[in-house]
Amino acid sequence: MVIRRRVYRCRRKGQGDIVMEKLFTKEEIIEKAREIADMIANTEEVEFFKRAEAQINENQKIRENIASLKSLQKQAVNFQQYGKERAMKIIEDKIAKIENEIDEVPIVTEFKQSQLEVNDLLQLVANTISNCVTDEIIRSTGGNLERGETGSYVENTTKSC
Repeated sequence: MVIRRRVYRCRRKGQGDIVMEKLFTKEEIIEKAREIADMIANTEEVEFFKRAEAQINENQKIRENIASLKSLQKQAVNFQQYGKERAMKIIEDKIAKIENEIDEVPIVTEFKQSQLEVNDLLQLVANTISNCVTDEIIRSTGGNLERGETGSYVENTTKSC
């Protein structure tokens, strides 16, 4: 059984009004993060990503090319470690040829695009959270939102003439 601790703090709002503001525990925040993760996992972008990946995994030619690519990449690492530049160049050319073959398959292009879209969505969520937290810190300390300064900074850096 998980016991959740509820913590509240008082904050003055306006003309001496006291407002009870709930402080959240890490566990509550993680629970909300899991809810958001579930929401993201059930978006059109992620659904398309899963379908595209399945189609790629079902394609024998792509699977063979990926296996060859992995093998060649291991060889490239070995040649690089032993300073075999000529052999390394040959392997790099083979790698580029296979990568081009893979990229020519339309579902691969669509898969890569869907990866970008999912990553963009994750980045958007992360940036939104970060910006909102920063703005709330500035607002709650009586700072200057336009200049991005907290209240304590504003109070302690007043210019004197």
